[in-house]
Amino acid sequence: MPRPCLLLSLLLLTACAVHEPVPTGVPEHYVGLKAPRPDGLQLRPGDRLAICGDSITEQKMYSRVIEAYLAAARPDLGVSCRQYGWSGEQAGGFARRMQNDVLRFRPTVATTCYGMNDFRYVPYQADLGEAYRANLKQIVRTFRAAGARTIVGSPGTIHSVPHWVKGARGTWEDLNLSLLRFRDIAVEVAEDEEAGFADVYWPMLTHGHRMRALHGDAFKLEGADGVHPGWAGHMVMAAAFLDALGLDGDLGTIEAEFTPAGVNVTSRDGQRALRVRDGQVLPAGVMRVIHERIPFAIEPGDVRSDAAMAAGAALTDFHARFNRLTLRVTGLKGSVGRVTWGAGGKSKEFTAAALASGINLAAEFPDNPTTPVFNSIWKAVGEKQAYETKQIKTLFRSKEAKADMEKVVRESQVEFERLDAALRSAVGNCESELLIEDLVRR
Repeated sequence: MPRPCLLLSLLLLTACAVHEPVPTGVPEHYVGLKAPRPDGLQLRPGDRLAICGDSITEQKMYSRVIEAYLAAARPDLGVSCRQYGWSGEQAGGFARRMQNDVLRFRPTVATTCYGMNDFRYVPYQADLGEAYRANLKQIVRTFRAAGARTIVGSPGTIHSVPHWVKGARGTWEDLNLSLLRFRDIAVEVAEDEEAGFADVYWPMLTHGHRMRALHGDAFKLEGADGVHPGWAGHMVMAAAFLDALGLDGDLGTIEAEFTPAGVNVTSRDGQRALRVRDGQVLPAGVMRVIHERIPFAIEPGDVRSDAAMAAGAALTDFHARFNRLTLRVTGLKGSVGRVTWGAGGKSKEFTAAALASGINLAAEFPDNPTTPVFNSIWKAVGEKQAYETKQIKTLFRSKEAKADMEKVVRESQVEFERLDAALRSAVGNCESELLIEDLVRR
């Protein structure tokens, strides 16, 4: 018979194996099941990704981040996306409209994000939880029958009890603990159905508590109304889905070796560094870089006035996890090197040791020669996703659609294809110039 201390140790090990560790500052009664991790990249070349969810998805924020990221940072995968957000929707409602709205476009992989409306803003009720479980299972099985893989996303957290939900009851904590139960059901469904899982709840819980401890209740990761996140929260959500899709964040590496005979340049994984232009050798330390993968610009186009996107990127360590464009420089004689990205661009100095280890150009030079290309992609994604909502919610529900759905689909696809072509034309190689100087200081 095991000794008491050994039995206690075994129980603790078991608990650690099946539950997420409670983050510092989060009350100990937030006990959640261990989230399954993706086994490598979950996307396949040419995948058609359906991004499905309720009003938080219909905000077209985390979905826009995902699509713009895939178009810019991983064009080699050739993944196309559509978002299918519907305000107020529960998992059961989506299950009923899948055939008409989603499956007709033949997705090969789908993400879901339900639970926020399914729990009805009340302390956990088993009947609501089991209905959510059954509807999630139906969604996964319907996608599977249609040849699509699924990433089951959990609901997130809320900051306050929503005033517009007349049946809401309980405290803020009661409701977040209820959402935790729904998150755990999503974990169980993903495991039972051998689907992927995107944990939206746990990072929202962790970052929300940490930032409120620093800044007080005025900080609302969950958005101004306490339910619909702003850009900071949507960056957290996007990171959860990018992680679940198994994206490793490597946008390629450029290496420069300083030798007595000159500078040797190599590159790989989506970057091509060249020492010649128009048949002429470039000056020492100068190289052309053709970017087949370009970094995500944290403040793109129409979001430049919203510093919350940068806050969300900082919370999720977005650059290190998903946005690594590495420059590695060796052989410097001096202890410091200067890097200039872009003809006439900004320069920064780094220690030789830092350059030898590798710096992340995307993080060090957030406004860089690839930014205008990314902004074009960002704009095209925004316009396309706005039309997707109109197509599904307005055109597919019109009197014309009731009379002849297939005709409406055919005619509405003309505009979709125009917008999709505009996005594809925005995606392409981008060229820049890098100058590396060996600063020998005496």
